Amino acid sequence: MRILVVGAGAIGGYFGGRLLQAGRDVTFLVRAKRATELARDGLVIKSPNGDVTLENPPAVQADTLKEKFDVVLLSCKAFDLDDAIESFAPAVGPQTVILPLLNGMRHLDVLDDRFGRERVIGGQCGIAATLDENRHVVQLTPVFQSLTFGERDGTMSDRVQAIAANFAPANIGSQASDDIMQEMWEKWVLLTTLASSTSLMRAPVGHILAAPGGRDFILGVRDECISVARAAGYTPREAFLSRINGMLMTEGSPLTASMFRDIKAGARTEADHVVGDMIARGDAAKVPLPKLKVAYTHLKAYESQRG
Repeated sequence: MRILVVGAGAIGGYFGGRLLQAGRDVTFLVRAKRATELARDGLVIKSPNGDVTLENPPAVQADTLKEKFDVVLLSCKAFDLDDAIESFAPAVGPQTVILPLLNGMRHLDVLDDRFGRERVIGGQCGIAATLDENRHVVQLTPVFQSLTFGERDGTMSDRVQAIAANFAPANIGSQASDDIMQEMWEKWVLLTTLASSTSLMRAPVGHILAAPGGRDFILGVRDECISVARAAGYTPREAFLSRINGMLMTEGSPLTASMFRDIKAGARTEADHVVGDMIARGDAAKVPLPKLKVAYTHLKAYESQRG
């Protein structure tokens, strides 16, 4: 199975690197600067689960991409999706499966429109990872890594089972799912709650909880997101709610969203794709979202300052 990993940043670099380490047929689609880094230093992964340096990993740039691949593992930021599509489009053949790991839901519509719904499966990942100053992939916590995927209609197809079998030796927490859309919506509820709360308050969960009204604010944002998911037909399950309540209500927690960390770094955010699209779907369903809308206004004001 030939796998094209779009990007070799924190997400693509980690999961693609672990697949390559396990002997899978992986090629990274990267920009010129990243290609130079990989050729010079290799793909370096630093992790509590084991460090590895993959010397001169197979890499290609968009202008030389001509071959077709069996799986396209798409790990770009949501705001880079259009550029990413143009770069990997030549690799998509009649049997190619596109497995996106982007946040939110909007990307599914975009990919469906370009390549056809039959080529796009659902996917999500969970990992705390970043690129350090040396452009090495650094996994921040040892137990938090997962990659889940499946057919969006819930069937356990031959192609999904084949991907699962191919990914299994990499020990990346990969798993085929017969309920991937439910799982993607639940992740979106958590991510939007965490991103809206920590970005608006400019503080981690523990400090928000310690502030007057902080607990009620986080729970209010959570409830608004749940209402949108429910209106879409994906009511979060009790096990999920119990888990996120533990994450969101832990006193002293240092937990923040990557969007908050992007703001601190002066970087671009996925405000439109995570928070804005949740609001758009809520508005369409006539769900009141006052707290989410304040958070979104804050994020867009931040982006306006960036220019």
